[in-house]
Amino acid sequence: MIRAIFFSIFDVHEGPKVLHQVPADSIAPSNKSSQTPLLHFPSVSSYIIPRPEYCSKLITFCTPAHRVLCQPVCLHSSTYPRNAYTFSIALVLDASTPFASYATVTLKLASLLQTLEEQSRFLSRDTSAPNTGKIYALCEILLEDLNNYCESMIPIDDSNTLNIKLFPTYPPPPPLFPHHVPLSTVRLESLTDPNWDLTMLRVLPHINGINSVKQISLLADADYKLVRKAIEHLLYYGCLLLLDIFSFSASYASTADLVSFVEDTDMQEECAAYVALPPVLNNSKASQSDPISGFQLVELYLKLRQGQTVKSFYVDNVEIVDRIDIRRFITFGVIKGFLYRVHRYAIATSQTSRRKREPKIKSKQKADEPTAAESQIDATESEKHQLQLEKFLDGTHCFDEICTELMFGERELMRRLKAFGDVQIICR
Repeated sequence: MIRAIFFSIFDVHEGPKVLHQVPADSIAPSNKSSQTPLLHFPSVSSYIIPRPEYCSKLITFCTPAHRVLCQPVCLHSSTYPRNAYTFSIALVLDASTPFASYATVTLKLASLLQTLEEQSRFLSRDTSAPNTGKIYALCEILLEDLNNYCESMIPIDDSNTLNIKLFPTYPPPPPLFPHHVPLSTVRLESLTDPNWDLTMLRVLPHINGINSVKQISLLADADYKLVRKAIEHLLYYGCLLLLDIFSFSASYASTADLVSFVEDTDMQEECAAYVALPPVLNNSKASQSDPISGFQLVELYLKLRQGQTVKSFYVDNVEIVDRIDIRRFITFGVIKGFLYRVHRYAIATSQTSRRKREPKIKSKQKADEPTAAESQIDATESEKHQLQLEKFLDGTHCFDEICTELMFGERELMRRLKAFGDVQIICR
């Protein structure tokens, strides 16, 4: 939030001087004012109106409670006293306020005022009393609009208009990998425009909380790097969440945050509505007359634990789970933060790859193959698969990532791990 905006100049008789300030007396209070200023202007005047070599550069500094942003401008001309006119318009923010977006506003304000001064002497010819006139009105409207609406459009004269918008700054999005599954948090189709990026328009129809980033790039027939950039863009603005690939062989467990779900009846009602099956798919007469209750949902979430797959969970609770969308049931818990995915990782011993590759080639050569060339091709292809898999067996790549990168299912992965040799599988 902007606490104050003030306009200052270098007066040939008084030195650095505040001409206009909003709110009044916030920077340089009058003698009759009892208000405490936000900062002591004489102490920081050398930063607001610096030497010419520091002009036309963004300057930011902090006091114990506030941050000041300004870009001093020094114009040289024989029409000015001492052949120079130095001015600065500054923004005062709270010290803890992220200032990246306000820096852009400061630069644009300084550039506009410099242009107006060069065109028509808009600033130097203003003889209004302090805290009156066009410059003061500009500061006043700017402060109110940016704090209330984050944008402002102010007509300056017949040929100049000030258009400024505060663009929010968000933290960097989380790392995005091919096996991540994006889930939209807004109606993306309502935000689209024909002028959007072509890759983005091809990607959006395939973001459904089921397809992984890799699958989306294949379905959209677009380059993976471009698809990743498009999804990262949506992540940055909070339009997406990242989930894991849902499968019945996956395992989930509850966290300590499940207590909030147990105590919050509104969240239980939200969950019941989210996991309910559509009428067309819901063939159970009991479920049509008796929707699932919050107590039953809590009971189901408490039964999820490590070492238990979603398939076995479904079989053990088929009477209740058959009435809901199991994928949405899991997704809701992950989104709210009281469920987490128990991933599986594979670790191979350092001797495994060297021990396993050579015997495979020798055994191929000893077998009764039609030709030696075919035997060598099979051995080479087998070794290639071993090398592809080997780089994922260091305990840092989950099964979802391995299956997505190598483009096969979990059953095929387990078969190759058994053929690879001594591989340990850990869950965490």
